[in-house]
Amino acid sequence: MSSHHFVKEQQEPALIILNAAGISFDAVAALLEWVPTVLVAQEEVFTVISWGIKIDIILAEMDFQQQHFHLLEEQYPVKFLGVQDGNFLDEGLQYLIASKHSAVNIIGFDHQKVFGLEGILEFLDIVVWDGPTRYFPIKKGEFKKWFPASSVQLHAPEGTLIEVKTPDDSNIIEIRHATVLEIPEGTSIFKSKEIFWVGEIMNQD
Repeated sequence: MSSHHFVKEQQEPALIILNAAGISFDAVAALLEWVPTVLVAQEEVFTVISWGIKIDIILAEMDFQQQHFHLLEEQYPVKFLGVQDGNFLDEGLQYLIASKHSAVNIIGFDHQKVFGLEGILEFLDIVVWDGPTRYFPIKKGEFKKWFPASSVQLHAPEGTLIEVKTPDDSNIIEIRHATVLEIPEGTSIFKSKEIFWVGEIMNQD
C-alpha cells in the first residue's frame, strides 16, 4: 500500500517554496490539495511551518543544518537536502528529476529568470509563481485557453513573435519588455515558433 501511495505522489506536481513574500497562504494551500512533495528553502522554513504545512525536504546549507538539527525530530519525517552557494532551486529540481517527479510549482522565483529553466522542461513540467502571478511555459507552439476578461503577460526573449487570436481580434505581437495584453472573456489562442511563457494574475482574495 505504501509503495502504491509513493508512486501516486510522484504524479502530482511537487512544490518548491523559495520565497513566500507576495503570495498568500490560501494560494499555496490550493496547491496542496493532492498532498504533493514539498521542498522549502531554508529562509522560508519557519514561515511554512507556521502555516501548518508538512515539509518533506528542507533545502539547506551546512550551517543551517547544524544550527537547526532539531527540526529533523520536530518535523519528522522531514529531511535535509544539502545545498552549496545558495543553489536551492537547482538542488531541488535535480532531486525531483532523480525521484521521477513529472511536474513542479515553484513559489517565489523571479519570472525574468525563467528562460534559464527551459533546459529542464523535457524532464519536468514547470509553473513559476512570482508574487500573485503564475507563469507557465508553452513548449509546443500553440496554446488555447478560456480566459475571463483579464490582463495576461506574454514573456519571451525580446523580438519573439507570437500570434494572438482572441474572440475580438487577431494580431502578431512582437515581444518587448513586460508585454501585457488585455484579453476579453472567451477562448484565446497563442502561437509561436519559440518557447514562450504566459503570466496570469491569480485571484488571491
